[in-house]
Amino acid sequence: MGQATITINGRTYRLKCGDGEEERLLALSDIVRQRVDSLAGEFSAAGDDRLLLMAALMLADELLDAQARLKSLGV
Repeated sequence: MGQATITINGRTYRLKCGDGEEERLLALSDIVRQRVDSLAGEFSAAGDDRLLLMAALMLADELLDAQARLKSLGV
């Protein structure tokens, strides 16, 4: 079992993953970290939970947009 340690908004999280998936998990966490950092600058009074929720909703919105574009292309 693989493991990666990530830090988002000053908090460190140790996550398990499949063997060999550590680099992918770190790359994904970089995307989340960048989004949370951007939101933290904009909403300085928001707590960690709210920042993570906002980042997740924004990323889910982008995912739905990408899926709709692919569907419109027949992919």
